[in-house]
Amino acid sequence: MPAPAPLETLPNAPGVGYKPQHFSEIMADADPVQWLEIHAENYMGDGGRPLAQLRHLAEEFAISVHGVGLSIGGEAPLDKDHLARLKHLVSWLNPASFSEHLAWSTHDGHFYNDLLPLPYTKATLCRVCDHIDQLQETIARPMLLENPSSYLAFAESSWSEPEFLAEISQRTGCGLLLDVNNVFVSATNLDFSPQGYIDAFALEKTGEIHLGGHDEDADDHGHPLLIDSHGRAVVDPVWALLDYTLERSGPKPVLIEWDNDVPDWPTLAAEAERAAFALSSLTAKPSRPVIA
Repeated sequence: MPAPAPLETLPNAPGVGYKPQHFSEIMADADPVQWLEIHAENYMGDGGRPLAQLRHLAEEFAISVHGVGLSIGGEAPLDKDHLARLKHLVSWLNPASFSEHLAWSTHDGHFYNDLLPLPYTKATLCRVCDHIDQLQETIARPMLLENPSSYLAFAESSWSEPEFLAEISQRTGCGLLLDVNNVFVSATNLDFSPQGYIDAFALEKTGEIHLGGHDEDADDHGHPLLIDSHGRAVVDPVWALLDYTLERSGPKPVLIEWDNDVPDWPTLAAEAERAAFALSSLTAKPSRPVIA
């Protein structure tokens, strides 16, 4: 059966990852934030303050639901209990967007607190597409699939990451979520051009753009190693990469992710204000055509 359209769509404006300590300030004055993201796994219970707050927020803001525990790239079948809880959440909340990661986090009954990378092969492609088909049928709506942050590359990969994501979107009808910080992290760690990655990405399939902070380290050979930590402000090169992306894509919903060492609301709102400025700058110039 066809998937129902959400009651609303995400605005081409700044959003932030919602944290309960910011509830009162958001309800009082969220400017410039126009939409919020929640992590699905935090709202799969039966009641209590988290769900009560979420119901209030959903009356005022478009909501994006972001899954972090489904393990879409895992070899095992998707967890039926997890899918059922996710279906219940999406059914009553009817969010404007649902997204998950191109990654795996479960194996042989064990759950890992990391989003782990995949080889981009035909076998992986078929497995991920099967899982996305199952998920989209369960929640009765299309999802967005997010590009990962990478720390290694697989020799057996026969697709580039942008090609792999575009093929998944073509086969399943899912949209894409472009995390610009993940692109910058992966490009630094694996020594490729972040601008070249953006040029190859299916921007016409992209329903959200994410930004976040990262930590700087070095590998055993002294080369730069970036860790996608979501624990600090977005750095200037990532803001520049956002500008590069928006020039090619046109306006998109832009999310600020800050999940660790969460700052006070004025600090987070200032990051959202910078995203608002990047979006407003597009009004003075047309977007560049996307090259297929």
